[in-house]
Amino acid sequence: MATVRIPSPLRKLTNGKEEVTASGATVGELLASLETQFPGIKERICDDTGKVRRFVNIFANDEDIRFLANLETPVKEADEISIVPAIAGGR
Repeated sequence: MATVRIPSPLRKLTNGKEEVTASGATVGELLASLETQFPGIKERICDDTGKVRRFVNIFANDEDIRFLANLETPVKEADEISIVPAIAGGR
């Protein structure tokens, strides 16, 4: 199973866990696995069409999946997936 790093805003859905494990051959399948374990998490990450929300970034081993195969990005057992919400701010 791959390790998934959970950002602070989503930890209330994972019972406070910073890291969880999930299975799936692709990032999309991994998100479905997360949804099974932690209901409601996928709707925070994906929009109504199933695409990753614009303000959410997902990294597979430090590579942004938007520059790989997006939700079809392959996932291996030892991979680390990071979910990172975009931060806005400034003047």
